[in-house]
Formats: sequence, C-alpha cells, structure tokens
Amino acid sequence: SLFIFNAISTCEIFSDMPANGLYFLIYEFLTSEYKRRYNRPNVDLLPAILAGGTSGVFYWIGGMPADVLKSRLQSSPEGKFNGVRGVFVDLLKNEGITAFYRGFTPVLMRAFPANATTFFGIELANAFFRLVAPNF
Repeated sequence: SLFIFNAISTCEIFSDMPANGLYFLIYEFLTSEYKRRYNRPNVDLLPAILAGGTSGVFYWIGGMPADVLKSRLQSSPEGKFNGVRGVFVDLLKNEGITAFYRGFTPVLMRAFPANATTFFGIELANAFFRLVAPNF
C-alpha cells in the first residue's frame, strides 16, 4: 500500500543520509591524512583499499538501525505496525537496543571487502585518467 511505501522511503532517507555521510567523510578523512602524512599528491592503491573498506564499515555502523527498521516493516504483515515508529517501539520493548544491530557480523564481513573493492576501482580509474588525460 502507499502507506508502507512512504514509511519505507522514510526509513531509507534516515538510513542513507547519515550512513552515506559517514561513508564519504571517513574515506576522505583517511585518504587526506595519508596524502598529508606521506606528502603524496594522490592516494595510492593500498591506502585506498584500506580507507574504502573502513568507510564501508562506518557506513553500516551509521545505517544499520534504520535498515533493520525498514526490513522489519517490509517483512511484517500489513497493518501490524503503525509506521516506522511502531516498529521502533516494538523492537525496543521486546528485543532491546541490541536488536538494531542483530546480524552485524555478517554485514561487516561483507562491508569491508565490498567497499575496499569499490574504492580500489575508483582510484585505479583515477590513476588511469591521470595518465591518459593529465591536464583534464
């Protein structure tokens, strides 16, 4: 129904905004620190891999609670909860605060290599473009 769609969209907004903020903030901070400490104009591939993986972990630290709320709302029978707030109250009351991070270990096991690979690809492409179009 339209209500569930709106509630899920709200969850995604509250999940993605802080999670993506952490994601790029951590990556930029780590790569900037690397370039500053080692006096490098660009980030090398290994630091990009480590910074990318670390940023992926922080993405899920920030986004996991809202993602759990969204998943619970999606998987519940229609009408069980009165929106995201109802899911939040039910989770907190019946399962406690740790319910918002249930399944966190497998998420982290996937997050680091997936995001390390993503930023490896980005920095590899950046290095390629610096070679073929240095003044672009």
